[in-house]
Amino acid sequence: MFQPCVVIPVYNHEHAIQGVLAQVLAHGLPVILVDDGCSAACAAVLDGLAAAHPDLVVLERHTVNQGKGGAVLTGFERAVQDGYTHVLQVDADGQHSVADVPRFLAAARAAPHAVVAGCPLYDESVPSLRLYARYLTHVWVWINTLSLAIRDSMCGFRVYPVAPVLALARRRRLGLRMNFDIEILVRLYWDGLAIVNLPTRVAYPEDGVSHFKAWTDNVLISRLHMTLFFGMLPRIPSLLVRAWRG
Repeated sequence: MFQPCVVIPVYNHEHAIQGVLAQVLAHGLPVILVDDGCSAACAAVLDGLAAAHPDLVVLERHTVNQGKGGAVLTGFERAVQDGYTHVLQVDADGQHSVADVPRFLAAARAAPHAVVAGCPLYDESVPSLRLYARYLTHVWVWINTLSLAIRDSMCGFRVYPVAPVLALARRRRLGLRMNFDIEILVRLYWDGLAIVNLPTRVAYPEDGVSHFKAWTDNVLISRLHMTLFFGMLPRIPSLLVRAWRG
C-alpha cells in the first residue's frame, strides 16, 4: 500500500499558509495542518482553512509551541491514526516548490521504504551566511554517516515512510526544534533506510517569516552534531560495510 498525506507544521505563517495549502490541495492530497502554538490571528486562519476543506484538511493543535520537530511528529501520529503510510512534509513559509509534489510522491512510490529528501536548488534570494552555514552541517552529516548518501540534511521538503519514523521516535527522544530535520535523517540512515535525494527549487520570499533563532538553534545544532558523532563511533564497522556495499 502507498497512502500518502501531507503534514504542514505551522507557527505564525498566517500570510503564507493559505497559498501553500491551496497549491498542495491542487494535487488532491489530504493535509494535516499542525498549529504549533500559533498566535490568535494565525489560529483563526487555520480554523478557517480546515472548515473550508473538511474532506481534505484536518487540524491538530498545540496549546504551547513545541518547535518544528514536535509539530511534525504530532502530524505523524495523526497520519498513522488515519491510516496513511507516508508523510510528505512541506514547510508553511512558502519556500518550497509545491509543483514538485508529484515528483516526490512518484519517487516515494518507487522506493516506499526510503526517505525522499529534497536537495535545494537556490536562487539569488538565499542569504549567503545561511548558505555557507548549511555546508558546515553537510560536512558533519557526511562524517556522522561515513557517507555522502545525504546530500542535504536541512531541507524540510521530504517524503517519509510513517512506520520507521514512529518506531524511531518511540525509542528515542528526538530534537524538537530546528535540529529535528538533521537528526531524524541521520538516525533513519543509521537504521538502514535508503535516502533518495531529489533536486528541488527553494526560494526565500522577501516577506517570509523565519523562526530560526541564530543563537539558540545554532547551539542546538552544534550539540546535535557532537551527539551524533559519538553515536557514530560504535557504528563505524556497520557504516563502512554499508558504504562499501553501496
